Amino acid sequence: MKKLNFYLVKLLQFVVFAVFTFVVLTYFGAMLLLPLDAVAILVKLMGIVGIHGFIGALIAIPAVGYLCMIIYKTPGLCEMVLEIGLDLIKTGKAKVDAFNSIAETVKG
Repeated sequence: MKKLNFYLVKLLQFVVFAVFTFVVLTYFGAMLLLPLDAVAILVKLMGIVGIHGFIGALIAIPAVGYLCMIIYKTPGLCEMVLEIGLDLIKTGKAKVDAFNSIAETVKG
């Protein structure tokens, strides 16, 4: 029965690891895809107005780049976004490591 409890704790540890890995990858992936999505939305909006897609992309890419530069130059904003992601990583590591003490207790 102890082996079953040990393997159950290890399985739950893996599930928690997988969930936190997914959350961290989703968070940083969203931060990378937001500017690309903004470019796509602006190109579509310019297409509705009547500007061709290629011309719209030539206008939208510098516009989104300028918005990204403004965000980058905002004091503390980029550091805060990065810190949130790093806090997610630290929290996940702490929760996964917490299972090790439980596994050692169950193992006997």
